[in-house]
This record gives sequence, structure tokens and C-alpha cells, in this order.
Amino acid sequence: MKRALITGITGQDGSYLAELLLEKGYEVHGLVRRASTLNRGRIDHLHQNPQLKLHYGDLTDGVSLVNLIYAIEPHEVYNLGAQSHVKVSFEMPEYTASTDASGTLRLLEAIRAAGIDCRFYQASTSEMYGRTPPPQDESTVFYPRSPYAAAKLYSHWVTVNYREAYDLYAVSGILFNHESPRRGESFVTRKITLGVAAIKHGVTDHLDLGNLDAVRDWGYAPEYVEGMWRMLQQDEPTDCVLATGEGHTVREFCEAAFAHAGLHWEDHVRYDKQYERPTEVDALIGDASKARELLGWEARTKAGELARIMVDADIEQMRRLLDS
Repeated sequence: MKRALITGITGQDGSYLAELLLEKGYEVHGLVRRASTLNRGRIDHLHQNPQLKLHYGDLTDGVSLVNLIYAIEPHEVYNLGAQSHVKVSFEMPEYTASTDASGTLRLLEAIRAAGIDCRFYQASTSEMYGRTPPPQDESTVFYPRSPYAAAKLYSHWVTVNYREAYDLYAVSGILFNHESPRRGESFVTRKITLGVAAIKHGVTDHLDLGNLDAVRDWGYAPEYVEGMWRMLQQDEPTDCVLATGEGHTVREFCEAAFAHAGLHWEDHVRYDKQYERPTEVDALIGDASKARELLGWEARTKAGELARIMVDADIEQMRRLLDS
């Protein structure tokens, strides 16, 4: 039986990846941070599965990572844990660097020191491209525009270095924005769909947003974790972009989300400067040709359908909350 370790298992991607690997018969180990309140809502439905095992640890604690790698001896490690909010990274740059950059190094070094036959996946991000114009693929020049993107770029290159220096099977998946009803509530897509649900149910009548002109390539998270897994099943390690290849503005996502609920977004959306970043990324649109040819992977759900999926889920969640 294959064993996998997932950092960030309680997050959006971690929960979908855990589902996928359990369905494939893996024994899944998840790294969770100790907190005074449990934050495991995304994996609550998996707790009865005996093949799921959770461990306390943190990417900022190298000792815990070394101990876990030695104890579990995983066949695959998926490093999805991070301080993943771009705007917050400007407010917490040192913590972001310690978790997102040095955390990857600690994990890679733990794997190297253990000397085990293990395949490593690093969750890289389209934010690393930053100011470089689209379309962006594996050969595009990086130009990070936030502490988050800079930290992730370090992780990307240190993964390449450990692959080349120590012959580790280590890859980076450069994933463009991927969303779902499990997306964190402070991320713009989920903020929009939650706002639609609240307005539809009469809880509020407005939604405050920042830059409506930013262009992003939005896909559906469950499809993207399938791509992660496929990257670790290849004969040779290589980095891949995962993306839909379509760019849409925040305004367009707003329009689709509100229209699906029978609302006009202009009647409810207000601009608030506090949501602007100090340095903005204007446009991210990925070219996933390599993943399509090498992995047989292709994004099926595009931004319009994604908005509808998320709005339906949040309207239902709001209904249950109000009825309780």
C-alpha cells in the first residue's frame, strides 16, 4: 500500500487531494497545526476512514518534519501547506517566508537526510510570474510581485536544485488560480459567491471589493489535484503548468456569479481601496500544453461554470445557516 504525506491537508487542495488518494487506496498522512480550536471542516467527512492519519506538526518546525518523515517513510509527499493569501503576505512577510520558502527547504532536507525512496510535489503558483505578460508557461520568466510570490519562487527553485543536486524525484506544479466551494472566505472568488448568497438571502445589500480589472485564469480545484497526482506518476520528474488557458477579470467573475442568482452586480458591488495590493499583478493566463501532452491532463471546468458551482453551494450553505 502506498503511503502519502500531505502538508496543508485541511486546506482546499489538501482536502480534495486526500479524497483522491484515499479513493486510490493510499494510506494518507496529513500534517496539521496545533490550535485551540479545530479547523478541519474540509476533512471532517474523511475522519472515519482508517487509512487517514493526522499528525501535529508545522512547516516552521524542522524537527517535527524530520521525525514524521522517518516515522511514516512516505512514498509520496505533497507540500501544499503555506501562508497562501497574497494580500496578507505584505502584512506578514517574515512568517510567509518562513512557512512558504524555508518550510519547503526543511521538508526537502528531511527527505534527503532520511534516504528514502520518496517522490516530492511542491505547490508552486502562477503568482511567481507576476509582472511578466501572458500567456505564461514553464519557460516564462518569473517576476514576483509580493512576499508570497517571492517565497514561492524560492521554493520552486530549491525544489529544482534538490532534484538536480541529490537526484530526488522532486517536481513543482505551477498552478494557476483554482477555486471551489471549499475556497477560503477571504479569497476574492469565494468572497464574491458568499456575497451573492448573503445578498440573495437579504442578509446584506452590498459587497466591497478591490481591483475589478485584474485578469486571472480560474479553474476547478478537484481537477487540479488530479494533475498533482499525475505529476508524481511519471517516469521522470518534470515541472508542469496547470491552467485553463482562459483569462477573465474579477468584474467578469462578479457578473457571472450575480447573474446566476438573478442579480445585477452593479447594484451591489462597491469599491474599497483597502483591498488593493501594494504591487498588483495585472494578468495571469496559463498555457498548459505540456501537461496536456505529457500527463493527459486538461482543465474541463472554466470560470463561468465555476462561478455557478460556487454560488449554488454558498446559497445552500447560507440557507442552512439561516434555518438553523
